[in-house]
Amino acid sequence: MAQKSATSTVLDADWLGLCRSSVETLRELLVLHPTTEHRATETGRGAGGDQSLVIDRRAEDIVFEGLEALHAQGHSFTAISEERGEVVFGDGTSDVRVVIDPIDGSLNAKRMIPTCALSVAVAAGETMEDVALGYVYDFGSEEEYVARFREGAKVNGVPLDPEDLGRGLEVVGLEASRPEWIAPIAERLEGDAFKVRIIGSIAISLCYVAASRFDGMATTNTCRSVDAAAAQLIAREAGAFVSVLGHAGIEAPLDLDARFRLAAARTPEGLETLVHALTSAGMPN
Repeated sequence: MAQKSATSTVLDADWLGLCRSSVETLRELLVLHPTTEHRATETGRGAGGDQSLVIDRRAEDIVFEGLEALHAQGHSFTAISEERGEVVFGDGTSDVRVVIDPIDGSLNAKRMIPTCALSVAVAAGETMEDVALGYVYDFGSEEEYVARFREGAKVNGVPLDPEDLGRGLEVVGLEASRPEWIAPIAERLEGDAFKVRIIGSIAISLCYVAASRFDGMATTNTCRSVDAAAAQLIAREAGAFVSVLGHAGIEAPLDLDARFRLAAARTPEGLETLVHALTSAGMPN
């Protein structure tokens, strides 16, 4: 029998165990910070460029405790996280990347809006195309989305149907959603999309496309790998179509310097409509 490569060995580590134990502790963290006042303390800017809140930092600490435990078991990888940036576990030669957003939708979490998520992607290389495992946990609905490359996607253990083509663009999610960014896109979707929903989490919006709750979604401004790396695999494994603008489909880098807009839809036609709306509107000022 051929010996497994170092990359394959790392990919076979108990990443789901790490994610699930992190979820349990993150729940306790949110309970211990029960008001906006508790959650809104700022701690400076994270490596991703956004202002970090106390719950962001503490949530990241929880996930990194799990990463340190996996490294202690002999696994080497590079973690890419919104607050700490790139952290190498090992000698730096491993191809494996672990992309983490401890709380995607942190503004929601700060304002006590329940829609926020843990997002973790494990990749065998440096682009979103290399993601082998995607994990998103929605703390509001208490739903766990999991996908493995070429093995399909599940929500709470129930397989998502890749044959569900949705209903045209009846419901479209928009994210990165300042009013001045939304208006040009919404104008170009007139006549093609029936309703728009904005929930405040790129990861969850992509998972809603995976679950056919949204027929499509788009980011009206740029996002980063930590926002989308896990959920884009979940969407694709559930039969949806995903495009990262300017990166030949889904070949966007996983590093924190990359900024891009993306769209996803249940059908190629829906994706084409959303991409056209983004490109014809141009980049926001």
